[in-house]
Amino acid sequence: MTNLDIFLWVVFPYISLTIFILGHIYRYNTDQFGWTAKSSQFLEQRRLRFGSTVFHWGIIFVFFGHVAGVLIPKAWFDAIGINEHMYHFGAIWFGGLAGVAVVIGGFFLFLRRVSVKRVIKNSSVSDYVALVMLGIVVLVGFTNTAGYTATGGDFDYRVVIGPWMREILTFQPSQGMIVAMAQAPIGFQMHVFLAFVLFAIWPFTRLVHVFSLPLGYLKRNYVVYRNVKPHNKPKVAKRKKLN
Repeated sequence: MTNLDIFLWVVFPYISLTIFILGHIYRYNTDQFGWTAKSSQFLEQRRLRFGSTVFHWGIIFVFFGHVAGVLIPKAWFDAIGINEHMYHFGAIWFGGLAGVAVVIGGFFLFLRRVSVKRVIKNSSVSDYVALVMLGIVVLVGFTNTAGYTATGGDFDYRVVIGPWMREILTFQPSQGMIVAMAQAPIGFQMHVFLAFVLFAIWPFTRLVHVFSLPLGYLKRNYVVYRNVKPHNKPKVAKRKKLN
């Protein structure tokens, strides 16, 4: 175990998570009006409608897939009868389909961002940084699934990355897990490292909007619209010409 291993798999994750938490607190206290995705639907709708729908549905399934694979211990799946073959079948096929949806949707959103003049003029540097960084993380992760796991790779992230991540979150990093991460395939190392880079820049981009789910709409009263047509035209007073 080298000093670089300690930095990559202990120090840097904590730096990233600290920036992630404190950055959101700072952003919320100083820029509440900017806490939004800055909708650009009125600038262009066709590509946005398709790309955003496909991307967001895909990313939801990818998120829960990561929660199941990284944060839930492998022993829990064994206890409920989900063996390794069943888990990897679901991870490859369902996770793969979700990954394809994220890649396709993200591609359309990126193409829209760089090709529609009205969108370009209303985009900031942080918009491009967030989109490109998110795209790199997704592509590297998708490559690990489609190019390694699906082709018979024997690395099981549930017994390496999962325990390591749980140790990081519980502030109990162990030497064994650091060594295991240092020996993991380079593709998985890149995916984890780039994900923490994304977490570090997250609070300063439009990605903060994921914490602004409009849950209030679920209990908000319906807005009633009435089409009122005037029956009588307003009378216009006539002026009399004075002699």
